[in-house]
Amino acid sequence: MLNIIHTFKTAFHNARSNLFHTLLSVLGMVIGVGALVAILSLIDGMEKYAHDQISRTTSLESVTVSTITTKRIDNINVKKTDYQYFDYPVFVEMLDGLNGVEGYLKYQDSGFIQLNDTTQRGVLLTGIVDRWNDRLRQISGRFISTDDLEQKLSNVVISNELAIAMALDTTKETSIGKISFKESEFNIVGIIDAPSNNLEIFCPITLISDEELMDKPPGVVLMAATVEKVPEIENEVKDFLKQKFGSKAEDFRVVTNGFRVEQANQGFLVFRLIMGLIVGISVLVGGIGVMNVLLISVTERTAEIGVRKAVGAKRKDIVVQFLSESLSISFIGSFLGLLLGVLFTMVAVPIVKHLTKMPFEAAYTLDTLFIIMTVSILVGIVFGTYPAMKASKLDPVEAIRRE
Repeated sequence: MLNIIHTFKTAFHNARSNLFHTLLSVLGMVIGVGALVAILSLIDGMEKYAHDQISRTTSLESVTVSTITTKRIDNINVKKTDYQYFDYPVFVEMLDGLNGVEGYLKYQDSGFIQLNDTTQRGVLLTGIVDRWNDRLRQISGRFISTDDLEQKLSNVVISNELAIAMALDTTKETSIGKISFKESEFNIVGIIDAPSNNLEIFCPITLISDEELMDKPPGVVLMAATVEKVPEIENEVKDFLKQKFGSKAEDFRVVTNGFRVEQANQGFLVFRLIMGLIVGISVLVGGIGVMNVLLISVTERTAEIGVRKAVGAKRKDIVVQFLSESLSISFIGSFLGLLLGVLFTMVAVPIVKHLTKMPFEAAYTLDTLFIIMTVSILVGIVFGTYPAMKASKLDPVEAIRRE
């Protein structure tokens, strides 16, 4: 251990004795490592930002079941004439078989309502089960109940935007008003703050006829307690579909939002590899600079090598000496490149945030530090081996005589 420490001390002394020449020779490596640090930290920051956005806009704990209404024939999507779909009884049966899982069944249609003799407004009709989203804020009245669903009562709740358009009194706690949609009349029992700004009617899905469900099959969204439970729930849903519908289970598509994260990870991995290969050219130039420094050092220290071999130094000792110098120079270049890369990101990130108006930050991870350390060691060994071998092969008598 003491010999290794002494070897590196000697290597640093030799590099420091001609520091300016050493820095000029490894300038390419400094730039290359700096660019590599900057790119990796910016990509890590982008990846973290993308994951945050995915988590905010989609629920990673959700499992979605949808009906496949088309099949591909001769590269053309053709609507099927017969396929399975979810209705309220099937949904309840599936949900009862899943422990600790919440969910909702959602059907959606569009049309218009007549506000007066001259005014028509476009409206969304959403068939739901119970309180399908706990994030909905109730403004007036109540929400759809289990009795509404099971007894098929024509009670609906509407969005606040629709209540404003209809000029309804939002202070009422019971029957708020009536609304007609596609020849059906509903009793408004509640007003909610819907997640969108649409004019929207929320009705019990049991009021939707089988023909309407067949034409526009509803979707199922299930919520797991944790992300780790999602694969288990996905498998249980697939098993239920096979038991319930047999071969017709192929009419359903079961999807989780985890694939969004996987797609983002794959995209960033490809981007990281491509940019790493491009920046690797600068690192290669830096490695050639390291080899150039050592070849010059071998030429300048021919007599020293000859004396060392004459007093008993083995070829292995000479190889270790020059390899340690190569690693030392490589570490110096990598350290300066690391500082350069961090400094660059500190300047670049505020500019990016100003131009894009996004809360973007660079991310410095252990993976980046590991990559830089690996690059330093590889460059030191790969580009230091030839000069070290050349020095070790010098004949001591010829080396001393040449001086």
